[in-house]
Amino acid sequence: MMKLENTLNNIRVDTAILELLSDVNLTRTKIQKMIERGEIRVNSKTIKPSFKLKIGDIIEIDKIKEENTLIIPEKINLDIVYEDEFILVLNKQKEILTHPTPLNKTGTLVNALLHYDCALSDVQGDERRGIVHRLDKNTSGLILIAKTNEAHLNLQKQIQTKTAKRKYLAVVHGTIDKDEGTIDKPLVHFMNKTVKMNIAKENEGLSAVTLYKVLERYEDLTLVEVELKTGRTHQIRCHMASINHPVYGDTLYGAKGFKSKINVKTTEQLLMSYYINFTHPKTGDIMEFKLDENRYDDDFKRFFKAIKRSR
Repeated sequence: MMKLENTLNNIRVDTAILELLSDVNLTRTKIQKMIERGEIRVNSKTIKPSFKLKIGDIIEIDKIKEENTLIIPEKINLDIVYEDEFILVLNKQKEILTHPTPLNKTGTLVNALLHYDCALSDVQGDERRGIVHRLDKNTSGLILIAKTNEAHLNLQKQIQTKTAKRKYLAVVHGTIDKDEGTIDKPLVHFMNKTVKMNIAKENEGLSAVTLYKVLERYEDLTLVEVELKTGRTHQIRCHMASINHPVYGDTLYGAKGFKSKINVKTTEQLLMSYYINFTHPKTGDIMEFKLDENRYDDDFKRFFKAIKRSR
């Protein structure tokens, strides 16, 4: 139990605790989770991480649970597209998680980055060292890594304000008639699960907006370029399925219910982050990257080979 001092008046409670317990191995993310679980209270009341303290407030903190947060460096190949002393741009392979989860502590991009042994930001905690944004396990392509906390916060803000542009390639089932379109449907977690998403009822869920543009139509498939106006979990996959055009190979969102004359075996969804544009957090230069076809993942390469053979 701690009584607030003058120097922390009108300061967010999560920020204050980070300062008061600077000698304890606590991250802001962990503090926020403790607050959400009710393990940190002010004047015996539950609060939000954004709650601003006042002189005389009493902060109560339950016993801090020790967690095994040790992330083991692992030798996993990294496809580095660009690197300097502030950032990395990587081409993430499929079948690899972006960062550790409670059920998967190994084999992730963070494990690989720790083995690569470069400087990494830590504003999101040890389990998300360097990770500015994430890609699904079986979504490949371009991902930004921050080496410094300053770069991390700058890039994170660019993504949140959509001044950083990210575009995806997706192969979807069926032929989309319109050359381009917008899917504006809020999302919620399906049946309270932590992974699968579903379209929310009116006035519920998180706002989600997806823009798509048809690049090429095949007999019963469509190649689309997708841009996100919001960055929700599984947004592209759930949105495309909601208009009856699930991403090819995406068994979680109904692709098994569709058949195609172009039958290519894939490791789940044919979805790739293939373009990114942002302002360099230190120099202010405009940075633009687009994957060449020789850097596409193996599933996309097999798909385009199959397309050429079918013609």
